[in-house]
Amino acid sequence: MTENDILSRHVKDVKLRKDMKVSELIQEMSDMGGFSGQEMADGIEALRAMIEDNESFNFLSFPADIVSTGLRGVLAGAVKYFDAIITTCGTLDHDIARASGGKYSIGRFEADDAELHRKDIYRLGNVFIGKENYGMVLEEEFNRIMNDIYSEEGHKTEFSASEIIAEFGKRINDSGSIVRQAYLNKVPIYNPGILDGAFGTQMVLFSQDHNFKLNLLKDELELSNISFDHKVTGALMVGGGISKHHVIWWNQFKGGLDYAVYITTASQYDGSLSGARLTEAISWGKVKEKAKQVTVDGDATIILPIMFSALNLI
Repeated sequence: MTENDILSRHVKDVKLRKDMKVSELIQEMSDMGGFSGQEMADGIEALRAMIEDNESFNFLSFPADIVSTGLRGVLAGAVKYFDAIITTCGTLDHDIARASGGKYSIGRFEADDAELHRKDIYRLGNVFIGKENYGMVLEEEFNRIMNDIYSEEGHKTEFSASEIIAEFGKRINDSGSIVRQAYLNKVPIYNPGILDGAFGTQMVLFSQDHNFKLNLLKDELELSNISFDHKVTGALMVGGGISKHHVIWWNQFKGGLDYAVYITTASQYDGSLSGARLTEAISWGKVKEKAKQVTVDGDATIILPIMFSALNLI
C-alpha cells in the first residue's frame, strides 16, 4: 500500500444534534477515529454485513455473567437474528432463575463480601442475588420441567445438551427468557460446558434416580456438520472462554470465519483466549485472512445495546 492509501481515511468530527437517533449517532461516529468508539462503529458495519448475507450461517456466543444483568433482555430480543447460540451453563442458571421469579438486585463492586456471605447474598460484579432467588428457584423449576418431560409417554432417556435445553425452552413461561426465545425461533443453544453450574448439578442429581443420559458428543457432531455444510459463516462473540473458543474451533475446519465481531475487556498480554484478538485467530486458521473482522475493546453492557439499536435488532 502507498502512503496515500494508508492515509486515505480521514478523521471527522462527530456533530451531535437534539433528538438524534442511535443509528444517526453511529453514522456520525463512522470516521471519528476515536479509539474504542471507532472499533464499535466498524464492528456495527461488520455485523450488518454478516446479518444481511443470506448465505452466512451466524453464531452468537456469550458468557453467563451478562445474563444476570438487564442485557438478558437485549440478548433474548436478538436471538432471532442468529442461527445458533453457544454459551455456558451459567446462562441457563440465570435465565431460568429469573424466568421463574428470581429477583436480582443492583449492588456495587466495593461491597463487603464477608457481610454478604453472612446474609446469604451472592455478588456477581455489581449485581446482588439473594440465595432464595437462585438455587432453590432453579431447582424447583428444573424438577418441574424434567418431571413433565418424564411424564410424557414414550419420552426419550438420552439427550444432547441442545436437545434438553430446547425441552426447557418449550416449557418456560417467560417471553423474556433467552432459552424460550431460542426455542420459539428454532435457534439451537449449544452448551459445551453444561455440567459446570447449577443446571448441570441438577442433571447429575436427577440422573441418580431416573433413566437419564446426557450425550455430550452429539452436539459436537452437529457443530462439525455446520462447519462443513456452510461455505460462509459469521459470529458475534461477546467475551471469551469456552463460548468463544467453541465458535472459532469448529470454524477452523472450513477455513475460518468469514465475518467476526468480538467484544472484550480482557488484555491480550497474558496469552488468554479471552484476551486474544481476532487477528491471533487468523494465525490458527479460525478466522479467514480476508474476513470482515473487528475486535471491540469495551464493556458489552454498554456496547451491545448500542450496536443492536443501531442495527434495529429489536
